[in-house]
Amino acid sequence: MSLMVRESTFYKNFFRLTLLIGLQNVITIGVNLSDNLILGGYSESALSGAALANQIQFFVSMLVMGVSEAVVILGSRFWGANQLHSIKKISSVGMALALALSFSIWIVVYFFPTNCLSLLTNEQSIIVEGARYLKIISFSYVFFAITNILLASLRSMEIVKIGFIVSLSTLVINICLNYLLVYGHFGFSSMGIRGSAIGTLIARIIETMIVILYIKKAKLRLRIKFSDYLQLDMTMLKQYIKIGSPILLANFIWAAAMAVQTAILGHMGEASIAANSVATTIFQLVTVVIYASASATTVLIGKAVGEGVLDRVKAYSKTLQILYVLIGIVTGLILFITKDHVLSFYAISAESKTLALQFMTILSITVCGTAYQMPALTGIVRSGGDTKFVMYNDFIFMFFLVLPLSYMSAFVFNFSPIITFIFLKSDQILKCIVAVFKVNRYKWIRVFDHQA
Repeated sequence: MSLMVRESTFYKNFFRLTLLIGLQNVITIGVNLSDNLILGGYSESALSGAALANQIQFFVSMLVMGVSEAVVILGSRFWGANQLHSIKKISSVGMALALALSFSIWIVVYFFPTNCLSLLTNEQSIIVEGARYLKIISFSYVFFAITNILLASLRSMEIVKIGFIVSLSTLVINICLNYLLVYGHFGFSSMGIRGSAIGTLIARIIETMIVILYIKKAKLRLRIKFSDYLQLDMTMLKQYIKIGSPILLANFIWAAAMAVQTAILGHMGEASIAANSVATTIFQLVTVVIYASASATTVLIGKAVGEGVLDRVKAYSKTLQILYVLIGIVTGLILFITKDHVLSFYAISAESKTLALQFMTILSITVCGTAYQMPALTGIVRSGGDTKFVMYNDFIFMFFLVLPLSYMSAFVFNFSPIITFIFLKSDQILKCIVAVFKVNRYKWIRVFDHQA
């Protein structure tokens, strides 16, 4: 079997999906980046407070994305099998679960913001600022859930342009409102970190309205109506739980582990918090293509499995692995070359800036591993039907390797933040070994009954 697929349509679809999803992700991350840049020029405490509050947003997004990933995996199979009615049913199941999760977290966060942030740091000035931000931004969780499930339903049918349009509108609105509300321009009162939260909340509400209007007005093959979400097909729910629950649990484990990682750095001082916030945001912006390639893979592999062409699935997986390696090398170089220039935009202390540079240097190396193992495992293996493996793999690496070593580095041996950061990111390289063996044995291809 040739290493590279010779179908031009495969490359066209992969790069089209990756580009559009990547642009959407760039703009989505741009919302957080604009918050960081504007608040970074306002005060370091505001920047750090928003960064910690956004760790809870990250937790919410990981859970919602876990729900939506399962919608894409199942929906793309139904799309390949030309079963549009089943896409409606799986979208309804996903919406019910995403709303339940986001609403539950909103209740906890809104009524206990200080308690939630205290788990991540003991810096009181940061907790106070973060609580002001969190009380407002928590209202966006439900709107975020609705938008992402609707976009996941469309993505499963290879409709991705609307996601880019929605994200672009959110970014523009968020930047404009932040400019007006944080500093108090054009007659508005200066609201500081609360103004940033209000701007982001309004942007999230508007993006939900745009997606709903698009679905209502666009001439789609899939006619989704509001009434479709008032019905819950129990057969589809059981199928979703079988495929989707390992994904949701894996994302929960990952989100919890990220929160613990933030807490470890958060208890090493304000400079570590600010540096981690800056480095992570820039890293997310540079690596959007990696995450987009995983999303594109999910659609292409899922559709091929739904069509029943398993030889094509194997051929696709070989080619995709080569593309992942190339993407990783390019991404690492971009991050390393641009790190100094990007940091010049931040009004942070010299200590925070030095740490951020060191963090980004490490990330420019580990990103090569991320670019291969993440889409290989979450894109190829998951969409092929083996959704439990990633859950087990993440759990073992996080709770038996990364977190214990990082904790001992920070609090037992009192190593520097840079050494601790290396331990925190070590799994991105080590997981590549697992991914190579797992993907190329092809035992992840699972054909299940998609009649519903």
